[in-house]
Amino acid sequence: MQWEAYIVSEKDILLGKPTIKGTRISVELILELLSGGWTEEMILQSYPNLTHEHLQAVFSYLKDCMQHELLFPLPKSA
Repeated sequence: MQWEAYIVSEKDILLGKPTIKGTRISVELILELLSGGWTEEMILQSYPNLTHEHLQAVFSYLKDCMQHELLFPLPKSA
């Protein structure tokens, strides 16, 4: 999937955080919802301007970030 068609970063929108194109919905918000137990269906019902493709783009974006090491290193466990 070409996440670039769905996710943008504009300095005037949410201080440049990655957002869903044409919205003020951040990648971070979507991840917070999912980690909080929301299902895809719940997200799509609460944010009707989002589609399944938008959510897929979030994961594709994260995969590319990890492949390019654009992440915070985890501390070594004791």
